[in-house]
Amino acid sequence: MLKELKYLLHLLTIFIFFFILIKFYLSDNYEKKFYRSLNNYDEVIKKFSKNLPLLENDTQNVIEYVDNNTDKSKKKYNFWKLIEND
Repeated sequence: MLKELKYLLHLLTIFIFFFILIKFYLSDNYEKKFYRSLNNYDEVIKKFSKNLPLLENDTQNVIEYVDNNTDKSKKKYNFWKLIEND
């Protein structure tokens, strides 16, 4: 008998927890606070983005292209043939 009451108490506690949780997150007050906080984040991002410094582009002529096709004597390998040889 006590074991059944204990299970019932556990289930009742879990049910009440989820009920209160869902009630809170679906309430109008929570939605208002949530959307207000999103608007505040947007304003903060806009404010800080105006004060960002612009950096000069220093990446001109950094990449050097190398022609790898100069040596024609190299053997070309196929992936499937390498697996077959094992």
